[in-house]
Amino acid sequence: MEKKRISIILPVYYNEMNIADTVESLMLLPPQRPDLDFEFMFVDDGSGDSSYALLQEFQKQYPEHIRLVKLTRNFGSMAAIQAGFSQCTGDYAGFIAADLQDPPELFLDMLKHLEQGSKVCMATRSDRGDPFLQSKLANAFYYLLRKFALKDYPAGGFDFLLVKREVVDSINRIGEKNANVMNLIFWMGYPCTLIPYVRRARTKGKSRWTFGKRFKLFVDSFVGYSYFPIRFISISGIIFAFSSFAYLIFVLANRFFGNIPVRGFTTIMVFVAFVSGTQMLMLGILGEYLWRSLDESRKRPPFIIDEIS
Repeated sequence: MEKKRISIILPVYYNEMNIADTVESLMLLPPQRPDLDFEFMFVDDGSGDSSYALLQEFQKQYPEHIRLVKLTRNFGSMAAIQAGFSQCTGDYAGFIAADLQDPPELFLDMLKHLEQGSKVCMATRSDRGDPFLQSKLANAFYYLLRKFALKDYPAGGFDFLLVKREVVDSINRIGEKNANVMNLIFWMGYPCTLIPYVRRARTKGKSRWTFGKRFKLFVDSFVGYSYFPIRFISISGIIFAFSSFAYLIFVLANRFFGNIPVRGFTTIMVFVAFVSGTQMLMLGILGEYLWRSLDESRKRPPFIIDEIS
């Protein structure tokens, strides 16, 4: 009887300091489940260091387990995960960061849940070893996501999961650009199991998860899964319209009774500046939606693969 295969996808971007430890940790998994064929798929997302060269050396050492996908440039971690899903061959597939902040051994517990009937198993963060400010901002992000975009989304978020093949096939069929893969999987609504764990602090290397990338993920999450920004514009427009009408009545009444002195330049300028700023914000929100519509209509792929080995 042919063994079932589990594919684990690891986006790699400037991870040369973590590669050796990551491979060592992953290679502890196959002996614990000899009934399965393990496929570790490293997706190099345009790294400018020696990450890919190191991976090629480890592939020579473990050719039966390690597969490599090299993208032409840096497309982002979500696109790298999508690239891995497009090439993986497993009956089960998951992804994990290559920096070892998440424990690879948890895949074995996830696998048990999938074998018992779940189609998605998410490892959710009950706590995180990140700096204080970063942790608080992440918690605020997930609170807003739960409240305005994806109801019942795991409070601590997740970047680490295992799914059945049919979920992978659904993601590949959708082929969405600017996608947050975690949000997309949650949105699909497949039967899901949550496993809490504590995310470890990073011990080697420097995170390339910059503020700009975090902000893009924040915007993608709300633009892709919530009508709240558009509803915010509509409600704000109604409020401004009624406020302007009320102020007009107030001004006319005072003008009629002769109670308007020659004053008010500062008030007018503050009001104009506030309204102008709000209008620019609204145009920016509309622009985010329009840009994503344009991006989808051009049919450019979310990633381009340079080589596979």
